Amino acid sequence: MGAWRIRAAWESDLVVLRDVERSAGYLFAEAGMDFVAEDEPPTVEELREFVECGRAWVGVDGENRSVGYLLAGVVDGNAHLEQVSVRPEHMRRGIGRALLERLIAWSRERELPAITLTTYVEVPWNGPYYERCGFRFLTAEEETPGLRRIRADEIARGLDRWPRACMRRDI
Repeated sequence: MGAWRIRAAWESDLVVLRDVERSAGYLFAEAGMDFVAEDEPPTVEELREFVECGRAWVGVDGENRSVGYLLAGVVDGNAHLEQVSVRPEHMRRGIGRALLERLIAWSRERELPAITLTTYVEVPWNGPYYERCGFRFLTAEEETPGLRRIRADEIARGLDRWPRACMRRDI
């Protein structure tokens, strides 16, 4: 596992999580997706809601500093991966995957049937990565009302400049 671990996010992590999100955006900028890289992270107040509901986890280094995080929601009776980000200098160490495994465990504890997410189809660390993690792309007919609302919001925000889709992993 290395010199890091996963724990529940704390109030004291909130400002740092915004910084983690901004730093992780560099990959999108390198891929010519500046609009995505420049997208404003969730506010401290929005992040606080996830922490207070027990739906935020962080990957921390040996000094207990947050180097990655995951936010979860529930959409149409399924767990929903809202966001996962890891600082660039800590990528490719399994932190994102460990955060995803924590979400899977959380989903099982609540007897939720699946995890859903929305993602970029062709970005290597998005759609193809989630496929390797056991997710599958949903057809338009398989999208639930909540997922359709999320996609409509993404379209309204201009995030569909690159192909996006919904994915699901059964638990």
